[in-house]
Amino acid sequence: MGITQELDSTESISEEVIFPPGDLYSDEPPLETELHLEQIMLLLKCLKWLWRDRNDFYAAGNLTIYYSPRQRKSEQFRGPDFFVVLGTERKTRKSWVVWEEEGKYPNVIVEILSESTADTDKGFKKELYQDTFRTPDYFWFDPYTLEFAGFHLLDGEYQPLQVNELGHLWSQQLGLYLGIYQGLLRFFTPEGQLLPTPEEAAEQAEQRLEQAEQRLEQAEQRAQQEAQKAERLAAKLRELNINPDTI
Repeated sequence: MGITQELDSTESISEEVIFPPGDLYSDEPPLETELHLEQIMLLLKCLKWLWRDRNDFYAAGNLTIYYSPRQRKSEQFRGPDFFVVLGTERKTRKSWVVWEEEGKYPNVIVEILSESTADTDKGFKKELYQDTFRTPDYFWFDPYTLEFAGFHLLDGEYQPLQVNELGHLWSQQLGLYLGIYQGLLRFFTPEGQLLPTPEEAAEQAEQRLEQAEQRLEQAEQRAQQEAQKAERLAAKLRELNINPDTI
C-alpha cells in the first residue's frame, strides 16, 4: 500500500470513529446581573461551609453539564445556575460530564430567574430536569420579584412543594430548607435556623466570645462586690468586739 492509500485509509477511519471528549470546559454565558452572581455565590459558600468536612458531594454554579448519549460536547448540554451532585468525589472540575461521572446527574438544581430566562426555566428546563436528568429536587427563585417555587420528583413527575409556617421549602436531598432572607435565597436547618456564610459564622463566634468575656467580667465584679460586702460586715463585727472568724 502506498503512502497516499495509507493517508486515505487513515482519513476514512478518523471520520467514522468518534472519540469521547475529555477534560471539557464549561461553556456557559456570563451571568445576567451582579445580583445573580451574588445569589449563586451565596448558595455555594453556605453549603460548602456547612459540609466543609464532607468529601462526597460536588456543588457548582453556572457550570455546563454535558449529557449527550453519544458523548459529544457539541450536543445536549445545559448549565444550571446552581446544582449539587451527591455521592461523588469532591474535587475541582471544568464542567460536569455525565459519561465521565458514572452517569450521575444533579440531585438538586436551583435556577435564578430573570425576564429573559423565566419561561425557559419554568418550561423547557423543568421538563428536562424531570424527564432526562431525573433530578429529585428542583427550585427556582427570582431575586427581583422574590418569586420562589420548588418541586420534588415523585413517580416520575415533579410535584409542587408546600411552604412551611416560615415560608420555607424542604429539600429532601440536602436535608435543608430553602427560604428567602433579606431578599436572597438562603439555606435553613431542619430547626429553621439560618445557615451562615463563613463570614457570618466567624462574626457569630466573635460575638459569642465577647458575650462569654462579658459574663466572666460580670461574675468577677459580683465576686468582688461580695468580698467587699463581707469585709465591711467583718469590720462592723469587730467594732462590736465580735470576732467574725468565730461566727
